Amino acid sequence: MGYAIVAKMTHPIKNRVATLRYYRFKKGWGAAEFSYKPIRWRKPHRFVAIRRPLPEKDSEQLTLFTLKRYSYQVFVTNLPLRAEEIWYFYRPRASLEVLIRELKASYALAKIPTNSFQANQLYFQLLLFAYNLINWFKRLCLPPRFQHATLETIRTEFLVLPARLVKTQHRNILKLPSEYISQQTLDHILQNIRKMKAL
Repeated sequence: MGYAIVAKMTHPIKNRVATLRYYRFKKGWGAAEFSYKPIRWRKPHRFVAIRRPLPEKDSEQLTLFTLKRYSYQVFVTNLPLRAEEIWYFYRPRASLEVLIRELKASYALAKIPTNSFQANQLYFQLLLFAYNLINWFKRLCLPPRFQHATLETIRTEFLVLPARLVKTQHRNILKLPSEYISQQTLDHILQNIRKMKAL
């Protein structure tokens, strides 16, 4: 079975990546590889190191080791691909890590409630159903800038926000923060929700 797994940045691996000769495969980015046998592994494995210049923001990547002007990511693999092709192969899978992290943090996926397989399976299906509902809500009701927002962002932007209830001329008025979404945007969202209810 072929695999490409992000390697733990142990001291021996950090020392290795700092001394490798990298070849350039795109602007500022370099790739290199080495053979290494970690403690308790039966034989040496192929490790691929990817080096990129700092600073650069990429939320889909896992924690990177940084040294001087570069950040590094290392994979252990048995795939017969060039070093940079390993990175291209793994890159789309990194977005799954973001999804798993959100399911654990915002949807309580990390808290398995019972010792019963069927109950846990039902719990997992309900979490995925809730996740899908939120995604359809984002897609069908929210403005484009919220299409890729996490549940935490939606909570913060729409529900959990400071406000003051004041009384003016015998009327109660809810004063929202100035950075809250505009009335026009809010009306648009409510209109989309009404359309969904009418279906």
